Amino acid sequence: MDISRLLPGRSRKPVVAVIRLHGVIAASGGLGRSALSDSATAPLIERAFATKGLAAVALSINSPGGSPAQSALIAARIRRLAEEKEVPVYAFCEDVAASGGYWLATAGDEIFADANSILGSIGVISASFGFHELLSRYGVERRVHTAGEDKSMLDPFRPEREEDVVRLKALQSDIHENFKEQVTSRRGAKLADKDLFTGEIWVGRRAQEVGLIDGIGHLVPKMKEIFGDKVRFRVAAPRRPLLARLGAPGVGDIAAALEERALWARWGL
Repeated sequence: MDISRLLPGRSRKPVVAVIRLHGVIAASGGLGRSALSDSATAPLIERAFATKGLAAVALSINSPGGSPAQSALIAARIRRLAEEKEVPVYAFCEDVAASGGYWLATAGDEIFADANSILGSIGVISASFGFHELLSRYGVERRVHTAGEDKSMLDPFRPEREEDVVRLKALQSDIHENFKEQVTSRRGAKLADKDLFTGEIWVGRRAQEVGLIDGIGHLVPKMKEIFGDKVRFRVAAPRRPLLARLGAPGVGDIAAALEERALWARWGL
């Protein structure tokens, strides 16, 4: 990609559009909470790439991960517009860019992070609970009727079936392969000659050593280093849900909120 026409020295001041991708990645955030999804971020991404005098797009990423499908959709939209507009994309990771958060980072032509950023976790995880003994203890009989023997796969209210676990692992394997393909296609020869796809995480310079990032750097100084001190920034961030802006708590969404909290807690945040 030729960006020489956008570099310092032109009469027009270069503009960097900043897209904030902060939070858990999910199709829906629930009442009073926001989440990163393709539908929620699409207007921001489209608007960023339509910015006049655009020199580059910078992604500000702070996410513990979440939905692999939404991660892929968001990253694909960014790449599609970057190629259509012939605009370079730089990703900047803050506290964490793990799992789906790192998938988002791979949308950047170059990836930078803080020395303390947590990166990687290139894997797939599924967690749930089993309540069948609890129901039995209290004499509760659950009645479920399905058309299709696998319709209630991994039902938490019945004993775990080995065949269900086999199917789940097959699904996880497919998603894991897609994740690995995304990373290798975007990072290519930059990756170290070792298995980086075990779900392991790296911090800052360690992530640079294995090729997950290109260097240690922060958004504003790095963009000024590349495009000059006169570069201008245009920030786009998802709007908070109405209930959150009003200070109202999410009603009936406690389980989802706890799950979101657990995702952040995995990284000590």
